[in-house]
Order: sequence, then structure tokens, then C-alpha cells
Amino acid sequence: MDAFTLRLLDQALFLLHAALVLFVLTGWMWPGTRRLHLLVVVLTLGSWVGLGAWYGWGYCPLTDWHWQVKAALGETTLPASYIKYYVDALTGKPWNPMLIDVWVVGLALTALVVSAVLNWRDWRWPRASKRR
Repeated sequence: MDAFTLRLLDQALFLLHAALVLFVLTGWMWPGTRRLHLLVVVLTLGSWVGLGAWYGWGYCPLTDWHWQVKAALGETTLPASYIKYYVDALTGKPWNPMLIDVWVVGLALTALVVSAVLNWRDWRWPRASKRR
């Protein structure tokens, strides 16, 4: 693949990954996206644990593909975590990977619980959720 295509793919994967992270954090807020949100969070955590049993805990196929593109562009010493990479880049400081992982897992589990509770409420009391 030529450098232009790789850079384009790098940007597309960044946008896709950023959108996915934002959806995991906020998708529970809107009744119309709650079911999809719950599915996406479960699949994300399933990847981290299920695929992680073979590829390393916290495994994300999207990060793996993105890092392959970055490696082809010449970037080396990429961290295992997509979030750590961008937090480091945004702040200009190297963050402790364990701290980042704790925050990421904590926020993902919080999103899972909130989504599950709201989906259950929406299923149990459909009229109550439509009034909001």
C-alpha cells in the first residue's frame, strides 16, 4: 500500500475509533440508541476479555488494525492501549498505562451498568422512558 493510502486509512481508523469510544461513553443517553449501545458495550468488553484470553487482556481488533497501519507508516513502540496513545499525544506526557487501563475499564463498566439499567427500565416501563 502506498503512503497516501496508509495515511488516509490511519485517519479513517482514528475517526472510527474515536466515534466508537464516544458512543460507548454516551450512547446510553438517547432512548433510540440504548439497545445498540448495550450491544456495542457488551461486544467491546467481550473482545477485551474473550479475545483477550488469546491475544492479551484488553485486546481490541480495531486497535490491532490501526497499529498495523501505523507500523506500516513507520511508527514504532506503540502502546497496547489506543486510549493511552492518544492521551499521551494530547497531553504531551507519558501516562502510566495501568492508570489509563483502570480508567478505561471503570468507564466502560459504568457505561455497561447505566445502559443495562436504562434498557431494563425502558423494557419494563416503556411509557416512562417515552416521557423523558
